[in-house]
Amino acid sequence: MSIATHTTAGTSAHPNTDPFRLAVIVGSTREGRFAPVVSNWFAATAERHGDFEVDIIDLAHDRLPDVWAPMGSEPAAVVAAVGDRLAAADAFVVVTPEYNHSFPAGLKNMIDLFRSEWQGKPVGFVSYGGISGGLRAVEQLRLVFAEQHMVTTRDGLAFPMAWEKFDAEGRPVDVAGTEAAAKVMLDQLAWWTEATRSTRVRRPYGV
Repeated sequence: MSIATHTTAGTSAHPNTDPFRLAVIVGSTREGRFAPVVSNWFAATAERHGDFEVDIIDLAHDRLPDVWAPMGSEPAAVVAAVGDRLAAADAFVVVTPEYNHSFPAGLKNMIDLFRSEWQGKPVGFVSYGGISGGLRAVEQLRLVFAEQHMVTTRDGLAFPMAWEKFDAEGRPVDVAGTEAAAKVMLDQLAWWTEATRSTRVRRPYGV
């Protein structure tokens, strides 16, 4: 069961002209993590795409509580602040590693803490890891986000043996191929973002 905060799903005053507000969620909190290499590159790529303005929500920095306040009580300041940022977003991309065939516990905690902030919005995935590239984590996340009344992009980005896919400056080794794959996902995300944002303005989503 989700703990709903005081926030509601955001809408744009000018849905046909404003850039799409994209929250890039960094799911790893492990010390020495590879996540910033992947997420920083992706955030810059999303900004260059042209349809998005990007807000990075890094769970290693925005430390959400793993012991929740009672239902109906005022949320902790960090929960309220993250909730406001999620509510303001038109779309999301989750950057996640794979731990034991799944995704990090802190990421699940974040997803469950909120409800209306997610609903009626699209989400894409950038995963990384060993030989599977984090794809098993993504397949499980698709099920979880469906329960939050969200739509997921068909295509995403996966980096098997991720530490071999980026150079010392954090740039993809295969620049052309990686940028092309990112564009496919971002184009799909932009389509769904336009469709869902304009619809939420006319008919707010709620269950």
